[in-house]
Amino acid sequence: MKRTAFDLFHPIVAFGYFAVMLVLCMTAMQPVYLAVSLASALAYGAVLRGWRTTGRSLVWQLPLVAVVALANPLFSASGSTELFRIGLRAFYLESFVYGACMGVMLASVLALFSNAAQVLDSDKVMALFGGVAPTVGLMLSMTARLVPQFVRRGNGIADVERACTAARPAEVPAGRLAALRGYLRRTSVLMGWSMEDSLETAGAMKARGWGAVARRTTYARYRFRRFDAAALACGGALALLAAAAAWAACAEFRFYPTIGGLAPWWSYLPYVLFACLPLAITAKEHLRWRA
Repeated sequence: MKRTAFDLFHPIVAFGYFAVMLVLCMTAMQPVYLAVSLASALAYGAVLRGWRTTGRSLVWQLPLVAVVALANPLFSASGSTELFRIGLRAFYLESFVYGACMGVMLASVLALFSNAAQVLDSDKVMALFGGVAPTVGLMLSMTARLVPQFVRRGNGIADVERACTAARPAEVPAGRLAALRGYLRRTSVLMGWSMEDSLETAGAMKARGWGAVARRTTYARYRFRRFDAAALACGGALALLAAAAAWAACAEFRFYPTIGGLAPWWSYLPYVLFACLPLAITAKEHLRWRA
């Protein structure tokens, strides 16, 4: 796995950072804060996985934002700037903007979860929760790798199907029905592969004595140092400052009946600094190693 900026610290530092970012992202319902959350999450995702992989994720994230933005006016006919009418139903600009902000928030949360899964591998999750809640720690670590594993295996099945010309007729029928059959066939293979893997995993865990002792050990040992305590203290102070500024900005901003009430530009600085902490640490380490 690629080294990250959080490898310098104890896993509790990375866990605390992503937990605070997720809470702030889901509670700060304000356009500027949401834009900062999405931009910082995508930028750090590009550092972790590459710009091409992060760009491919936008292929479904941008339509998701558009769908939520278009769906919100169907449930909330509020606002003062009427755009158009369909029969007796009026559609307002404020409803579209609120829906777009909800879509951006959802995309930001998904990007943050993806980054957290990249940073907090199974060893770090087990180091955090293995002693207190070993079953929860194991479930979190297995769930974090489940979706990427499904994607890799699905792509592998599709590649094999395309390469194995003997497994399909000479003339492949075109159309939606044939495409649907192909998707169902690949899904069936993927489910069978996953169930077989789960049985092998259960057998391996039983053979290794899972549940035989009260406290499990971990492969990698992480020691909480003064450096980690200082990082937690500084990050916590910056998070409190960002949360206070976000609360004040969200209290001042309004979507209805008209959009308005943006806070001064300097009130966003604490949140920008907190959201860009991983990028700053990565840049510092990059410059340090190149010097």
